[in-house]
Amino acid sequence: MKKIKLLIFSIYCFHLNANDTTRFEPNPLKLSGYIETYYCYDFEQAANHTRPSYFCSFNRHNEFTLNLGFVKANYSTKNVRGNFALMAGTYSEANLASEPGVLKNIFEANVGIKLSEKRNFWLDMGIMPSHIGFESAIGKNCWNLTRSLLADNSPYFESGIKMVYNSKDDNLQLSFFILNGWQRIQRIPNNQTPAFGTQFMYTTKAKNILNWSTYLGNEQNDSFKKWRFFNNFYGQWQIKKRLGLIAGFDIGMQQGRDTLHRRNGTDIWYSPVLILRYQLNSKLKIAGRIEYYSDPNKVMIKLGNNNGFNTFGYSLNLDYNINEFTVWRIEGRALVSDVDDKILKLNQQFSKYNLFTTTSLAVSF
Repeated sequence: MKKIKLLIFSIYCFHLNANDTTRFEPNPLKLSGYIETYYCYDFEQAANHTRPSYFCSFNRHNEFTLNLGFVKANYSTKNVRGNFALMAGTYSEANLASEPGVLKNIFEANVGIKLSEKRNFWLDMGIMPSHIGFESAIGKNCWNLTRSLLADNSPYFESGIKMVYNSKDDNLQLSFFILNGWQRIQRIPNNQTPAFGTQFMYTTKAKNILNWSTYLGNEQNDSFKKWRFFNNFYGQWQIKKRLGLIAGFDIGMQQGRDTLHRRNGTDIWYSPVLILRYQLNSKLKIAGRIEYYSDPNKVMIKLGNNNGFNTFGYSLNLDYNINEFTVWRIEGRALVSDVDDKILKLNQQFSKYNLFTTTSLAVSF
């Protein structure tokens, strides 16, 4: 009789546990981290070990150092979400050089609320990753080891508010942004003009992506406004099981002064890029990139020459996935100037060429 009572009591307890669904709800708080160390040898051979300012990632020469390391807390429920991450590394020193104090070490700090019970419509506010481009600060998410000229000279992060809508099948994402400026946490002094952005992203059932992102803002104080309008287009396709392609094109326009290279009162810069990646086996991947960056009016890349920055870039990298958390990469890269004057450096002398090689070891957890 005692055994029967014990069996009945066990069945009853199991029934209570099965109906107590709160016990099986996932923890809304998740902790993660990322560490990416690197060594870069630039044949410019800069005496102060600092590479040119148009490189915002992997910008130290002949040093073993940290590009990016961060710890992140993510909170996510049905109606509320948030991210907070602190970082260190040469990436933060270069990209947040204009930010004061502890703001230089903030990788993410944002909170979002769901605006509709029936639709996937969110409002997020704070410091967040940029809506521009197919490359991010996190190297393991990028096909190439180093970032393209296109990425290093457009925002990696932004501060403001965004409204984002995702369709029920998650194929379509539409976003609208009100921002503090072009890659800024704090505003430019005497600038009270908000900046704006949009993003249209379509993902096919085969996970191919088509994206169009825009930015509109004034990058000067309000007494001397110079409106900037920027477009970022890219597509990402998996051509075959092992072969992928990214094609990107950026074009920016900004109000300019009367200069030799002025085009209808507007300074224009643009950059096309093509990337092919092939998976050799479960551990090895190889990727090649061809790019061109044209900034004749020196809006983004300010050099002391007359013809601005017009440069081709070529790179080839090999990735070895040690395990699902760790990747080792090596890359060779060359820049070739497309202008008459020598704007690059080789062996501490001005040249039409620049060569450098980089290796990195990254772990995520």
